[in-house]
Amino acid sequence: MKKILPLALLTAGLVLSGCGNGSTTTPIEDEGPVSFLTGKTGGLKISDFGGSDSGDGNMPVNALLWRAALDITSFVPLDDVDTFGGTIVTEWYSLPDRPDERIKLTIFVVGRELRSDAISARVYVQKRVGGEWSQAGRDSDLEIKIENLILTRAREIRASSLTETTD
Repeated sequence: MKKILPLALLTAGLVLSGCGNGSTTTPIEDEGPVSFLTGKTGGLKISDFGGSDSGDGNMPVNALLWRAALDITSFVPLDDVDTFGGTIVTEWYSLPDRPDERIKLTIFVVGRELRSDAISARVYVQKRVGGEWSQAGRDSDLEIKIENLILTRAREIRASSLTETTD
């Protein structure tokens, strides 16, 4: 019995020592966010979408332009709104003074700064011909007017927020 105990301990020691490879591994350093599309570093984490701790806490587009674009397009029913892509698409809408014509707005907020090149509007026009709607192209004059309205509204929102903080 006394000879079996040391032999059992020696056997257990040999078995357990065979479990490890004897080398120590250094931890792999985090290379930052990895793109969920490409698998390469430098991308956005899925947890960044909708999370409150994403980077500097800002929207991917200018919040003033986004709010102004929603305000200006509020007269038309919305079809699709993509905050992260900065896109607002409306449904077709007939203007009260032109019942045989309808428009569809697509607004792109493409920048994070309050600048004129950070907003782009597209106004698609359809005309009724014999009871059917047909494409009539785009209304570039109305596009410019809508872009200017959005910029003006964004400046108003910024000005009102500045006066509220100084009071």
